[in-house]
Amino acid sequence: MYKLDEIIYTKKPHVCGSNEWKILRVGADIKLECCGCKRIIMLASYELDKRIKKIK
Repeated sequence: MYKLDEIIYTKKPHVCGSNEWKILRVGADIKLECCGCKRIIMLASYELDKRIKKIK
């Protein structure tokens, strides 16, 4: 479902104000990098399914 280097948009913005994320790793957990401040987080795939708004 998710592909590497894909840009996704979340419903709520990150603390920096950006709601744009780049996918760095796909598996049971998904590693995301904020396109605004370059912070890297890891989320379970079911958590990301709840937070996602749009896939670019």
